Amino acid sequence: MREFIRGVDLSTMLELEQCGAKYYRNGEEKDLLEILKECRIDTIRLRLWNDPRSEEGAPYGAGGNDLKVTREIGRRVSEAGFGVLLNFHYSDFWADPGKQIKPKAWQGHDAAQLAQDVFNYTRYALSSLLASGVHVTMVQVGNELTNGLLWPEGQKPEYKNIARFVCAGIRACRETAPEIPLMIHLDNGGNNAMYRDWFDHYFALSPEFLGGAADFDYIGLSYYPFWHGRLQQLSDNMNDLATRYHKDLIVAEVSMGYTMEDYASYEKLRPEERKGYATRPALLENLDYPMTVQGQTDFTKDFLRRVASVAEDRGKGFFWWEPAWIPVPGSGWATPASLEYMHDPGPCGNEWANQALFDYKGNLLPALEAIRDFEP
Repeated sequence: MREFIRGVDLSTMLELEQCGAKYYRNGEEKDLLEILKECRIDTIRLRLWNDPRSEEGAPYGAGGNDLKVTREIGRRVSEAGFGVLLNFHYSDFWADPGKQIKPKAWQGHDAAQLAQDVFNYTRYALSSLLASGVHVTMVQVGNELTNGLLWPEGQKPEYKNIARFVCAGIRACRETAPEIPLMIHLDNGGNNAMYRDWFDHYFALSPEFLGGAADFDYIGLSYYPFWHGRLQQLSDNMNDLATRYHKDLIVAEVSMGYTMEDYASYEKLRPEERKGYATRPALLENLDYPMTVQGQTDFTKDFLRRVASVAEDRGKGFFWWEPAWIPVPGSGWATPASLEYMHDPGPCGNEWANQALFDYKGNLLPALEAIRDFEP
């Protein structure tokens, strides 16, 4: 049977448990990891933030994924038989195309020192997790690096510094555990021109910084159909990347909604305290499938087929982003402390509940069983 990773991101798992989230299959309450194992999920993606709290100690929320939290989740899922994709953000909170904020401890460092920071932190964190029994089967060197990392020194178009920082992480991983495959991850999986521009620059510049270390193994893509175009655009991009760069491909983040029903009554927040779902109605007009339970299932089947049929047999799997992040009081994407850190107006709350693979009450949705039944 061919290699095909069936992954999910469970970075908020501890927070959800602490907030009382429960999960059900066929009306029976079951352990979340047990349900996922029954549905043939094999790898858990976990983000890692450097220091997700304010200088006064106020938590930033969204799982609080510092090394301690990531270690605890990582050990639990490893003991349950899952592999772990370790996702370095190189920030104290969310890193994505709209923000790549340097960790507080690295503020004021120049590009040379930042590269050393990345190397030291990557080596320390990975070594610590491996020594603790976390079964790391892949490492992601940065998160959604479309516009770079560690801004402003590593902000696009500072391609040389982008390559320098990414290669520092790669060298640290190769020195620590050379057998673990590595991923470089961008967003907007339907945008071929952006991927070609980014990787053309990276491959031209990276040899200067690798120092003999092997380069990365996987190109990772984010693909959210309400932001990133039609499924055919994703297919076209993945096929081009496979034949252009001869790298294996993984969709490191994907989701599709199953409803536009509001979930305010589950969050128990005042209107001004909750951001509501990311999928505004205007974003739904160009979807390949409707945001219904059946539409989510049909999308999932089509998506899996496309990933598995990428040219040169390069489509190696996917990670559904936060499929268990159901709307329970106390679990949201940010807190007042993290809004201040990001200079974001807010509000907070859960943006993702209608993209999950469990409904608002925690019942398994058919799309997860479509993942179970898929044969690449």
